[in-house]
Amino acid sequence: MGNTQIHQRPIGRRITPQRAQFRRLAESADIGTVTRAQLAVLAQSLTCTGLINGTESHLLVALINTVPAESFDRSGRPIVFKSNQQLAFEIGRSVGRVSRMLSSLFDAGLITMQDSGNYRRYPIRNGDGEITDGCGIDLRILIVRYAELDELVRQVRAQKKAADAALRRYRGALRNARYALSAAARLSEDSLSRIGARIERVSNIVEIAGKASSRVLRRATALLEWLIERMMQLPRRSAGAQETQNMTCPYVENGMHKQITTPHPFDESNQERRSANAEQLSSKAGSASKWAFEESLRRGRSEINQPRRLPQAVVALQDVLRAAPALKTYGFAPSSWADLARAVPLMCRLAGISEDARARAVEQMGEQQAAVAVAVTLEKYDRQEVSSPGGYLRAMTDRAAAGELHLARSVFGLAARNCMEVRH
Repeated sequence: MGNTQIHQRPIGRRITPQRAQFRRLAESADIGTVTRAQLAVLAQSLTCTGLINGTESHLLVALINTVPAESFDRSGRPIVFKSNQQLAFEIGRSVGRVSRMLSSLFDAGLITMQDSGNYRRYPIRNGDGEITDGCGIDLRILIVRYAELDELVRQVRAQKKAADAALRRYRGALRNARYALSAAARLSEDSLSRIGARIERVSNIVEIAGKASSRVLRRATALLEWLIERMMQLPRRSAGAQETQNMTCPYVENGMHKQITTPHPFDESNQERRSANAEQLSSKAGSASKWAFEESLRRGRSEINQPRRLPQAVVALQDVLRAAPALKTYGFAPSSWADLARAVPLMCRLAGISEDARARAVEQMGEQQAAVAVAVTLEKYDRQEVSSPGGYLRAMTDRAAAGELHLARSVFGLAARNCMEVRH
């Protein structure tokens, strides 16, 4: 016969490294700094943070109210010795449910527990009758984490308030955009249909406004307000004018830049449509030279295979932000190249650039250069110099494949132009 192996019943709750850390943290509590009333209010407010649900909050409040108020004084010991059966009776839940909720509160770092060998809870007193230790539900960790949890509740409430404000502003902007679309009389039907399609595309991107993040709502609101200004034919505002009043333009290769305007901003026409392969419109004296934009985009096909290659200039992120104030207009504020690359899909959706065009640009240019190309395209689209952003980006991709694309010139040229517009 083989030896019979007897499996002993595990004693107490399972201890994880995180729970052991919570126990150690509870021992450092400075009892007397937080009252029972403060903890009860905090326990009721924690549901808004998502740490616990309403039933767990109800149980936590019951645990806090079980401990006498003097137990939170300097000489007290806030430990609950009630059984799961008694707690289940008080909150109207089953014993098994209470046991599971206690484990959840333990994992969330809102209580710590010390179980005895027979699963009973009892205090350990000294000769004077004061509780020095015990097996039960310890609430000291709430005292240690009170400031942290209270600040978390404040932050969540502030975020909720900001989200509600962004939601109200978005709904108002959407309503005003649709009203302005129906009231606009000086635009052609083609222009109105295109603007209406853009408004509905923004609405579809946001989808259910109540579930969208405040960041998405702010970007959508900025775009809708921009469309309203275009429909009302208001003069274009220079983004960041106050920030760049005293700016010089040290990155401009020449002191002047060629001015480009599209005489028909909304009407779609083969003659006026801008694309990456289109010729630059001529301008009067006082405009910048041809080095400001990509020379390769203005060459004839006979020049593409010429052996002349200009060295690529290094473009900084700040150069891109100065060259494309439309990024700020649409709610984008990248602080790194990674942020700009992550914003590219949404930028493409706002400009109507297809996923295939974006994927081809990334494959040919790389993520960083493709992000710069999309930013330049968005800026020209915002200036109404490009009526087909997808086609413009595809043409830039083709030029990049031929080695004839110079994004640095576009960036420096647009930055120079923005500086000149601000000055004048």
